[in-house]
Amino acid sequence: MAQTIPAALASAAREFGDAPALAEPGGPRLSYRQLHDRATMIARVLYADGVAPGDRVAIWSPNSHHWVLAALGTLCSGATLIPVNTRFTGPEALDVISRSGASVLFCVGPFLGTDRLAALRAAAEAESPDGSLGRLRRIVQVSVAKGQPVADGAIGWAELEDRAAALSTEVAELADERAAMVGPDQVSDILFTSGTTGRSKGVMSAHRQSLAVARAWAECGQLTSADRYLVVNPFFHSFGFKAGILACLVSGATVVPQPVYDAGTAMSLVESERITVFPGPPTIYQTILDHPERAARDLSSLRLAVTGAATVPVALVERMRRELTFETVLTAYGLTEAVVATMCRPGDDPQTVATTSGRAAADFEVRIARRQDGEAKPGDPGEILLRGPNLMLGYLDDPAATRAAVDADGWLHTGDVGRMDDGGYLTITDRLKDMYICGGFNVYPAEVEQALARLDGVAESAVIGVPDARLGEVGRAYLVTRPGHALDEAQVLAFCRERLANYKVPRQVVFRAGLPRNPGGKVLKRLLREETA
Repeated sequence: MAQTIPAALASAAREFGDAPALAEPGGPRLSYRQLHDRATMIARVLYADGVAPGDRVAIWSPNSHHWVLAALGTLCSGATLIPVNTRFTGPEALDVISRSGASVLFCVGPFLGTDRLAALRAAAEAESPDGSLGRLRRIVQVSVAKGQPVADGAIGWAELEDRAAALSTEVAELADERAAMVGPDQVSDILFTSGTTGRSKGVMSAHRQSLAVARAWAECGQLTSADRYLVVNPFFHSFGFKAGILACLVSGATVVPQPVYDAGTAMSLVESERITVFPGPPTIYQTILDHPERAARDLSSLRLAVTGAATVPVALVERMRRELTFETVLTAYGLTEAVVATMCRPGDDPQTVATTSGRAAADFEVRIARRQDGEAKPGDPGEILLRGPNLMLGYLDDPAATRAAVDADGWLHTGDVGRMDDGGYLTITDRLKDMYICGGFNVYPAEVEQALARLDGVAESAVIGVPDARLGEVGRAYLVTRPGHALDEAQVLAFCRERLANYKVPRQVVFRAGLPRNPGGKVLKRLLREETA
């Protein structure tokens, strides 16, 4: 079994050959053999350009065939991949590119009204008189076709292909030898956390780890070469890259990338591309369930949905099973430092899938630890701890943060709260930092959000604690209503009083058009708290 991504790509080319590997709507359609050839082309150009093993190559671009080829080519060159969040501003992207020491950047051209390369350069000029971009010495604009203008100091994708065609046989052979020399323990990628609790940290993973978690995810979802996987999760995120691109690579499934999520477009792609696998955060399914055009779309090809968050409303899972055509709905739990730690299995009963995040996966051990008296008993809540061979190697250039996160016995302290039953099934109840104390009682917002999900008309909710002179803290619920439904604060509070203890009932309700989220779909409660500061 291949233990490096270059070896896995070569193995996929041999095993799946002319089977479809990548089908970009409106773009190229590549077989696994062609995917291997095109990625190898990128690796050869990087080699010829002086990229050495261990160098870092950044990608700041939305989901596309360019991203897939640039990433696989980077990994075949022996370099380390640095995905950059497409939602980052120029200064945020500059921070990641500079801290990672990236020498090459694949950057999208103007996209969604923003010229990211111009924003990056503006940030650099604002930071230093010489406008330094750190160690960057090569910029490739991935969306620029042959004949179109390219930004000064950059080359276009077409020129990259021309350079590859002009390489000598000797250079090509040397580059291919380097791909074969990549080792399982070599750092394959550094994914920067979303920064929801402070400055983002670079999470380092080895080739063997990235492949192992991808295989585990693919096995739990029973992916095969017959599957067509609509990847709406961003490639720069572990869900899109490892549970997306790499999961397809090891199973032979077809990657169908969607650069910007839109429910109508997604349904159209499901219909036209006969999509079978469609994972995503809970809000993805909510928007499709409530879309006025859903009934007119043929979504019958869908078979697998995989979702997860601190709160996956039971009501949402029930609607997905009842109103959509998924044969299987699974929930899972993971984070950048572990990618996928627990996952349900297709044979699990509906109640287990709806109320848990499954059991340990990808060779992880899972513990629940109580702050006061150590190990928690089955069913007792506590902090979720993870340990295993696929846990991150550590945080980039930050040994102090690594020691703070991973204890001397190798357990990662996730900061998430959960409980585990006798069968090893994990239920996520909240984030430690999200818990608040109302009148001396601990309140876990996820429990309140589960209750609110049962209120007809509620599309999604987020509950936080806000200061209160008498009780210390009380709950404030932010609600997004479903189209065509009207609710007021009195209705919401009355509904909660019927189902929750008094100290759990929110004292305030705020209606919003949407909730702030990170690219993984998690609600950024930090931003909601800042509104109360």
